[in-house]
Amino acid sequence: MLDPTRPFTRAAALAAGLTDRQLGSPRHVRLHASIYVDATVALTPALRAEAALLSYAQGSWASHATAARMWRLPIPALPEEHVTVVRRQDRRNRVGIVCHCAPDATSDLVRLVEGVPVSSPEQVFVELATQLPLVELVVVGDHMVRRGMVRLDRLRAHCALARGSGSAQARTAAAYVRERVDSPMESRLRMLIVLAGLPEPLVNITYGDDEGLAFRRYDLSWPEVRLIVEYDGRHHVERIEQWESDLARREEIDDDGWRILVVIAKGVYARPDVTVAKIHRLLVRRGHPRVPTQPDQAWQRHFPGSGSLGA
Repeated sequence: MLDPTRPFTRAAALAAGLTDRQLGSPRHVRLHASIYVDATVALTPALRAEAALLSYAQGSWASHATAARMWRLPIPALPEEHVTVVRRQDRRNRVGIVCHCAPDATSDLVRLVEGVPVSSPEQVFVELATQLPLVELVVVGDHMVRRGMVRLDRLRAHCALARGSGSAQARTAAAYVRERVDSPMESRLRMLIVLAGLPEPLVNITYGDDEGLAFRRYDLSWPEVRLIVEYDGRHHVERIEQWESDLARREEIDDDGWRILVVIAKGVYARPDVTVAKIHRLLVRRGHPRVPTQPDQAWQRHFPGSGSLGA
């Protein structure tokens, strides 16, 4: 019996007594060529993945961006669904679906998520290396590790053994992935610093009384020169109490001899050049032993803000 709340094929609908006219009515949504679902059903990532897989042989699974959406990874909007098959004769692209082939795939590459077979987190990381730039791939890796989806050592080991498209990019990105990263913007800010050739800061380290501070944790820091960089995603102060608390906190930091630099979204997206210059200047002034004379310009390929365009 046809269940219209699950994706179904045109052939199954006709066999159940529906007509093409009924399928074309507002009561149904066409997800792909000859694939439909009831119009009242929420079009979740799982449902879209299930619909994409209907067109392919048993044993196929959702991969790449489709699997990333199933795992709720922080990726940009990518339009197509992605499916991977084992046999080359089963590989065919359809409108809105990109089909990949992995003839040497093993069972550990696939997991069940909401009843749908999808690529494992570490395999998704390699697959996304063909779809995402370096910084955004590191964002994904930081997110996976922070949420316990995969251990950092396992991610790197998997990338080391990966072959084919995206494997080199995945290995490069995995080397930048860190533990304890709390947000995508923290990842992007850290990558801006590292790609500028500046000493890499520690991530979310807690400092206590032995450092002259009450116990506090900071996004990015260089304890050897008592410098802190934090990302602030708020566009406005929501509560006067929070604003006063932040001021008091920063005054305490100043009293303890630490320096804090707060970076907002503009400092990463619109004027990364200004952010790099500020952090470099502070590291020089505070005598960091490994700070270069000038920042490396390699960051400009990855952060195309106004500063990287000669502004």
